[in-house]
Amino acid sequence: MYSAFSFLANFQAFIELSNVFRTRGRLIYELTRREVFDRYAGQVFGAFWPLVHPLMITLIYVFIFGFVFKARVGGTLDMPLNYTSYMLAGIIPWLVFQEVLSKSSTVIISNANVVKQVIFPIEVLPIKNVLASLVTEFVFLCLLTVYTLSTSHGLLWTYFLIPVLILFQSLTMVGVSFLFSAIGVFFRDLKEFVQVFLSVAFFILPILYLPESIPSAIRPMLYLNPISYMIWCYQDVLYFGAIAHPWAWVVFSLGSLLLFIFGYRIFRKLKGMFGNVL
Repeated sequence: MYSAFSFLANFQAFIELSNVFRTRGRLIYELTRREVFDRYAGQVFGAFWPLVHPLMITLIYVFIFGFVFKARVGGTLDMPLNYTSYMLAGIIPWLVFQEVLSKSSTVIISNANVVKQVIFPIEVLPIKNVLASLVTEFVFLCLLTVYTLSTSHGLLWTYFLIPVLILFQSLTMVGVSFLFSAIGVFFRDLKEFVQVFLSVAFFILPILYLPESIPSAIRPMLYLNPISYMIWCYQDVLYFGAIAHPWAWVVFSLGSLLLFIFGYRIFRKLKGMFGNVL
């Protein structure tokens, strides 16, 4: 009985969010467009910064790890591409996820004026942050594709799985955004905890190094970090050209669905109290 009720409640979360996209699609599009371009409003090259910013970051990493450190990784059956490709395959989804995390805890607070309006659908605020971050990810992936073609003269067949990864990543980021935005209204210190986590998390992710290269005593930290599984899936698609981490795909896909449902249900439960706190 409880399982049936829980299933219906979880399914209802998908139905409600589908209705939000169906009825508020135009509003979501406009808010997302503003999120992408308004941050550069008034600047001479404003319209180009959404492209230039990821380009500069990519070039910096390519220069540092491809020409300065010259890490010797790749060229084998197990590691088909160079180290820069390995690093970029992991850091691209992390940078996008990091952007969503840093904004999610304050998205409701920073839009307090519209949140207090009864007719405004506040569900669109966490969603537009995620969609705006996907624009950045699209640019990053295009740049990585160009780099891979120029260095390897071909693309891996697993690139066809990129839409699947983006779908699961989007579910994860929407769930996190809903969860953190709701909690952040009542616990204002959340943004500080998030910043501390973001400063540390990068170094306990399999981005700059192979899991096998670190001491076995601290290796469990990689597996305890839920973001690691997303990184491994992206590395399978963008670097290894095979499902080298099948268990990561299971954890990432199931975890994204559960987090999406859980985050939205918490948001839906708490949103009626936002106006009293803001």
